[in-house]
Amino acid sequence: MTVRVDGANEQMTPSATSSGGAPSFAELVANPVRFRRWYDDALPRVYRYLLARCGDQSLAEEATQEAFVEAIRSRRRFEGRSDPVTWICSIGRHRLADHMRRDHRNASRQLRLIHAHSDSEHRAWREADEREDVERALSNLSAEHRLALMLRYLDQLSVREIAGLLRRSESATESLLGRAREGFRRAYEGQTDA
Repeated sequence: MTVRVDGANEQMTPSATSSGGAPSFAELVANPVRFRRWYDDALPRVYRYLLARCGDQSLAEEATQEAFVEAIRSRRRFEGRSDPVTWICSIGRHRLADHMRRDHRNASRQLRLIHAHSDSEHRAWREADEREDVERALSNLSAEHRLALMLRYLDQLSVREIAGLLRRSESATESLLGRAREGFRRAYEGQTDA
């Protein structure tokens, strides 16, 4: 392999390497001129490989950059059993998988948030509609029936307490509550059936 360095030809020979073959990746990174030439050749190969895997240019660019950065950081671990470009493609493939897992988790999280928001929004609308129906049904009752139901169900007073407030016997208050419940049921069902 011949590399052009500032107008001169520099041959990579076995004596230029630590193992007697092509320079190790660590040696290649240590020599800025050689590394730049190698990088200019390797970059498009790694990018094309990753782009073919994901189909997204920006994701392929990001994964390519991350793969080269990771390769340079861990250059001493490269054992030379494959071409450095193959090794970097493997790192890039793992980065793509990381991105896709992260994107899937984020998409799932966003869908859960959307559904939760949508459910709570529907629940709020449903509750508001029900509240309006209840208010309309109560407005159709006599004042005495409306008061008895409100004391019992909104204020959660006992029959004895309501009887004391309305100055009635407990049995008369029970009857009043029964008639008020029946009137409310008819008024409420009449609205929801329509």
